[in-house]
Amino acid sequence: MGNKLSATVIDSDMTISKCISSFVGLAIGDALGATVEFMTANEIKSRYGVHNKIIGGGWLRLPAGKVTDDTSMSLALGQTIIETQRINPYDIAHSFSHWLKSKPVDVGYTIRRGIQHFRSTNNPCSPETDDAAGNGACMRSLPIAIAMLNREQNEVEKALSYQSHITHNNALSDAATCCVIKMIQMAILGKDLDELFDGPVADLINDYPEFNFYTSAITNPSGYIVDTVRAVFQSLSTTDSFESCLTDIVNRGGDADTTGAIAGMLAGSIYELNEIPQDWLNSLDQEILQHCEYQATKLHELRPNIHLSETNPLI
Repeated sequence: MGNKLSATVIDSDMTISKCISSFVGLAIGDALGATVEFMTANEIKSRYGVHNKIIGGGWLRLPAGKVTDDTSMSLALGQTIIETQRINPYDIAHSFSHWLKSKPVDVGYTIRRGIQHFRSTNNPCSPETDDAAGNGACMRSLPIAIAMLNREQNEVEKALSYQSHITHNNALSDAATCCVIKMIQMAILGKDLDELFDGPVADLINDYPEFNFYTSAITNPSGYIVDTVRAVFQSLSTTDSFESCLTDIVNRGGDADTTGAIAGMLAGSIYELNEIPQDWLNSLDQEILQHCEYQATKLHELRPNIHLSETNPLI
């Protein structure tokens, strides 16, 4: 594929194109944000002025273009759905366990705890706890959005719970993840930004007022799902392009790889594929870029065959 998305993709059905731009947007936001993760907005400004280049580094000392757990867990989830053509909590938990064995560059505490719980109990649903209200389930949920496009909302929510509850069994995490995925699906199908905020976002805030982002600017957002989503919604609602949204969110600092990843998947579903800056596409690890394109296309293709299954396939 080289340094550019294949021309056949750009000329193909807009729905597929938006699935791809959403998946690529996730990886770009992850790679862009990783450089400034855990820095404050003032520290970023002092060091970079405006951080808007994929250059690697950061506390993980990544090579330029490499990604963190946000993208690698999404790809692990997508791959197991593609291979099995089902969404099953045991399949997904095993894929996450295999992912952890690969020694990824970064693993959040709640994610590690959930995977270890599965390994010790063979139960792919971790206990429901207040401290599971992190952003780790939301950051990796994009393959579900694509695989469950045009499905009933209750089916989408059940599929999301299968992957989310392995590590993040929490009502706030569930609500935010469902909202983000509904926004992505609506955008892929052609709804505009106003419709996303008037619909799923308004519903989320009505049910859980702590997600109200119409207040002071959120800087240095933590890994708490409320902080993460409020910051992402602020960036998305105050910018008018993929580039400006991603630049805005990562320069807020904090958990910038994950806010960047979630903003990237949302912005990628809203804006055109060719609106992603070419220098960001060129700078992203090309193997990751190819995996994102492949999985987005394959998940979209397999949608009619993908079914939900709760049972342990090994029994």
